[in-house]
Amino acid sequence: MKVEVLPDAAAVATRAAALIVAEARAAVAARGRFAFAVSRGRSPWLMLRALAAAQLPWESVHLFQVDERIAPPGHEDRNLTLVRESLIGPAQLARVHAMPVEAADLASAAARYAEELRSVAGSPPQLDLVHLGLGPDGHTASLVPGDPVLEVAAADVAVTGVYQGWRRMTLTYPALDRARRVLWVVTGGEKAAMVARLRAGDRAVPAGRVHAERAVLLVDATAAVGFTQ
Repeated sequence: MKVEVLPDAAAVATRAAALIVAEARAAVAARGRFAFAVSRGRSPWLMLRALAAAQLPWESVHLFQVDERIAPPGHEDRNLTLVRESLIGPAQLARVHAMPVEAADLASAAARYAEELRSVAGSPPQLDLVHLGLGPDGHTASLVPGDPVLEVAAADVAVTGVYQGWRRMTLTYPALDRARRVLWVVTGGEKAAMVARLRAGDRAVPAGRVHAERAVLLVDATAAVGFTQ
């Protein structure tokens, strides 16, 4: 895992957007499209706003979700609501693959989303980039401590139990681990202990189970307390 420590959340967001732009241009040149997935969090909205202003071949960009709350359309807790405001609208992004969390049969909906991944990113699907955050409890995506979804090995998309008031749909470890690049974006002193465990590959926390070989970790100075690059 490559680690970069930046002064503050704004610097992290700017650097993250620049890395995504570089990966996008390389992917479009090599494969004719860039397929990436984004998560929720504080810094990502700064990152996505910066990304929306970039000069990219947006017609060749496919946006997927890492996870989504099973909440009504337009709900403020929906990840898609904020992604629309910060990236999809400003960039006029057309190839948006939203998780079908409004479906009556969530298990079937998760299977359909996995098929949508395959239709764009191959079989098995390999996303060009996955953006991940890190919770103070060590969760990433909606892979949360104690949830059975942590042990899903035969599906790329699954549905969780209730966490912080919502069930969620999430990419699973197999889907994350195939990504050509994993981009961790983490800010805030309350994350410092978990950042150290992530770097150590501590498999006792969900984030520590994501493969680190092709990962870049961007942290601000407060989240980097206790370690050196």
